[in-house]
Amino acid sequence: MNQMKDKPIFPLLMSMAFPPMISMLIQSLYNVVDSIFVAKLGEDALTAVSLIFPLQNFSLAMSVGLGVGMNALIARHLGANEEKKASYIATQGIYMSFLHSLIFVIIGLFLIQPFLSLFTTKQSVLDYGRQYGMIVITLTFASFIHIAIEKMFQACGNMVVPMIMQMVGALVNIILDPILIFGYFHMPALGVAGAAIATIIGQFSSCILSIILFTYLKTPIHLHLKTRLHFSAFKEIYAIAIPSCLMMCLPSILVSLLNMILSLSSQTAVAFFGIYYKLQTFVYMPSNGVIQGMRPIISFNYGARDFKRMKETIMITTKTIGAILLAGTVLFIVATKPILSLFSANETMMTMGIPGLRVLALGFVISTFGIVMSGVFEAIGEGKYSLFISLLRQFILTIPLSFILIRYFGVMGVWITFPISEAIALIVSWILYKSAYHHHIYQLDIA
Repeated sequence: MNQMKDKPIFPLLMSMAFPPMISMLIQSLYNVVDSIFVAKLGEDALTAVSLIFPLQNFSLAMSVGLGVGMNALIARHLGANEEKKASYIATQGIYMSFLHSLIFVIIGLFLIQPFLSLFTTKQSVLDYGRQYGMIVITLTFASFIHIAIEKMFQACGNMVVPMIMQMVGALVNIILDPILIFGYFHMPALGVAGAAIATIIGQFSSCILSIILFTYLKTPIHLHLKTRLHFSAFKEIYAIAIPSCLMMCLPSILVSLLNMILSLSSQTAVAFFGIYYKLQTFVYMPSNGVIQGMRPIISFNYGARDFKRMKETIMITTKTIGAILLAGTVLFIVATKPILSLFSANETMMTMGIPGLRVLALGFVISTFGIVMSGVFEAIGEGKYSLFISLLRQFILTIPLSFILIRYFGVMGVWITFPISEAIALIVSWILYKSAYHHHIYQLDIA
């Protein structure tokens, strides 16, 4: 039995989604634990790490975007029984991942200081940001290769191995963070630089493990690294990867622009927003894990032209992600004060953060259908629709509304824009589902 074709959807989705959900929860835990430790160094250190976060997310966006392009094309070729073409795409994708990692060597070496200067003139924040940023941005090579191999395993329907790779890297990060930041076990206390080094060691751990596992585990994909670069393959991968990458870059752009707006109000607002963006990964990363499980199912059945099974997958995925996001909304509203206390929040941050976090949490459950349809359009190669939905959710509406509303409501005006933007994106996602998606499938069905 071919499980992608014949296994009942919900058990298949859970078997595909559960491993990345677990690995992403662990990754989210690392992000939060990292900020908890850094916060103990003071608000300046927390602010600096928050300012570097968009660049880290940009690196992740580019690597995952390339991985999504590889994933969709490999799964589609495997669904059509074209293993040689799937292996060809995988090989070219590895080349692309390596080449793109070189961009961040340049950013890390030459652009960290100018980037930080856009948001602050405080010397301690600049020093902390430079120490942290030059390490985590320059040395992204391992993360690019690890994520590319992870997406290759996922395209083959293997979600357990990527989970193991993610877990190993995240656990190494969590263990090394306090040791290198505060100097436990006779190690030197490196401060924020220690947090950065722990991150890089974790990424290299995942990379080395991914290479070993791909070498020794059997998959239908075979890399041929002596193959020349073929820019026609680059174009094919970019057709899916660029919209996906741009979609994932939106949080980086959003955070950077909102940091500029918030910095005019207070440094505490910047620090709080950095905390929120780490916290919201607890909700959105598991949801993204479900999307990762859904995407190869949609791509495979799209290649097999089983449109009934695709529709069932969309419905079940929507209900699953809706439950996760509703739970996140309730948790953030009920347990706001204890959550902020984990980050050594002072009275000023508590006064700002408690109502702010509750308002921001309202956007979680509203975003359900927009997240699902973004993944669906990526899986069928219609990245432009996915990009449009994400632009509405995280850029087109949020930035101008924040700029306007902060004048009338203070920083609360910025937080209000998030649920408003998600509500409008929900309406647009439904329209695209009822029109563009069904029209696209109908045209293919009669071809």
